[in-house]
Amino acid sequence: MSIATEKLSDFSALEAPRISVSGRIVDVGPQSFRVAGLSPFVRLGDCISCPGSSGEEIGEVVRIESDNLTVKPFGIRSTLGVKSPARRIGPYTVAPTAQWKGRVVNAFGQAVDGLGPLEKGEQERIADGSPPPALKRGRVGSPVQTGIRTIDIFTPLVKGQRIGIFAGSGVGKSTLMGMLSRAEGFDTAVVALVGERGREVREFLEETMAGGLDKLVTVVATGDESPMMRRLAPKTATAIAEYFRDKGENVLLIIDSVTRLAHAARDVALAAGEPPVARGYPPSVFSELPQLLERAGPGFEGSGTITGVFSVLVDGDDHNDPIADAIRGTLDGHIVLDRAIAEQGRFPAVDVLKSISRLAGRAWNAQERELVTRLRAMTSRFEDTRDLRLLGGYTRGSDATLDQAVDLVPHIYDYLVQNPGDPVTDKPFKDLSKKLKEAFAPPSAG
Repeated sequence: MSIATEKLSDFSALEAPRISVSGRIVDVGPQSFRVAGLSPFVRLGDCISCPGSSGEEIGEVVRIESDNLTVKPFGIRSTLGVKSPARRIGPYTVAPTAQWKGRVVNAFGQAVDGLGPLEKGEQERIADGSPPPALKRGRVGSPVQTGIRTIDIFTPLVKGQRIGIFAGSGVGKSTLMGMLSRAEGFDTAVVALVGERGREVREFLEETMAGGLDKLVTVVATGDESPMMRRLAPKTATAIAEYFRDKGENVLLIIDSVTRLAHAARDVALAAGEPPVARGYPPSVFSELPQLLERAGPGFEGSGTITGVFSVLVDGDDHNDPIADAIRGTLDGHIVLDRAIAEQGRFPAVDVLKSISRLAGRAWNAQERELVTRLRAMTSRFEDTRDLRLLGGYTRGSDATLDQAVDLVPHIYDYLVQNPGDPVTDKPFKDLSKKLKEAFAPPSAG
């Protein structure tokens, strides 16, 4: 049974309220159906259960009118008919436990890894929850060594930070996020694979995460699943991360990708009758994304943290598209992957001049800050004069700063190249210094 069909086989995670309220389906469309008799008793986001010919079908209320409501089903193919009964079962909840580590679940929080059912925790959490109040949240924590040299030097992370990885398709975004998920500074990692190709799920688990599954919870909603499942998966993953955060753990939350979440949210909003306002995106998409992103970060004072890493698939390599623009202003930094760098064979293809961590000052000491400033200046000078040097307009000795950049920057680029299987280092600045000294050391005699 595939993930796409298994996800609807058991709805034990959806708890019915004590008082059951029922209505009737009055209209069925290709993307949604309408229910009469429930309007006074439901709220937006509540789930509706309907008996279909292939079993119980679940949908979410996306629009409420005085005499009926619009429900968007979680399944792709519906077998519901007019006059079928519909029952309110409340908002979707998830109840994780520590035994969820090492498991793979779908957007409903149901196991899809063939290892048996999951243990249900004592406390249920609404998947579409709210972040802690601003003045009751803790401060961001200590620096995190990710083991990825280009990040640890130029865009360092601290616990509780939220950072985005912006890239076009095929530039190495998912590979970089897989490398981040193996960082040693976290107690738990929660990864949401939203809209991914089905074949890549096993590759991620068996290759990218080999040896690190014991602290990983993976939430999967592949590209063949419905927009409702792809929209729910990041919320389920965030609720799971919040559970471990409230236990005092430092959690790494990875969502790949937020753009596919936005696409799914767009489909749902259009089905609810919202008008498109920016490249086909309705207004609710731009309010829904910050609500999810704000849930990452420090928890209440004295609890743990959620360090959020969110990938953004920029359409057509346009880093100023509406989704990328909206997310960039919400996060605490951004890492930009450049296709031209990837075409040169340099991976991770991070553009260090366009990438920034707004909390880098909490990770660098004074010497490291000064060094990174100089490295950025040299790299900028090197890239700005690339065409000039290719045309032969550069004469060595006429500009000492440019001479230094030409000598050093290629060696810096070589040091930053790193494959997923390469050994990691917890002293990237020291290792960079050693590499540069070796590059310019005089040849040994004999």
